[in-house]
Amino acid sequence: MLQIRLHGRGGQGVVTAAEMLTLAAFYEGHFAQAFPSFGSERTGAPVVAYARIDNKEIRTHEPISNPDVVIIQDKTLLGAVDVFAGLSPNGFVIINSKDEPSKVVPEIVAKLPAGHVFTVPATDFAMQKIGKPLPGAPMLSSLAAVTDILKLESVQKAFQSRYPGKIGDANAETAALAYNFIKGE
Repeated sequence: MLQIRLHGRGGQGVVTAAEMLTLAAFYEGHFAQAFPSFGSERTGAPVVAYARIDNKEIRTHEPISNPDVVIIQDKTLLGAVDVFAGLSPNGFVIINSKDEPSKVVPEIVAKLPAGHVFTVPATDFAMQKIGKPLPGAPMLSSLAAVTDILKLESVQKAFQSRYPGKIGDANAETAALAYNFIKGE
């Protein structure tokens, strides 16, 4: 089972991203679940969402305390919340940032195996194609590129089915930008 914890701030679409992740997993025949954890529900407040993907039925429903992957949609949370709590020693980290991982989280880069910490300018991609700072689609396609658990097309299809038309297509385009960025294309 792949356990993913998503961190962000209210208004960034963290909960929606977790839902889109599970929808993409369903398209590929996986079992999946997503659920949020709210503190104070207001724009800008820290938000955590959880997702699990497996090839068999998922029976557990508790929050993920030992994630295999941590997705951080807002790097300002790095000093405010312990986003790496319980991260697997072989886990993956994906951070929404223009800076190299070694500049953003040098201690995590040193702690995890080589090639397990990534940064992607997801907000820049979203602003370019969507016109709003909604990094969900590029962060999920980055997860697909890093773990190969999902195909880019499944992430794109999830957003296009939830948001038919221009919005879904724009999210699909941001997803492709991030996926290719991570894959080095």
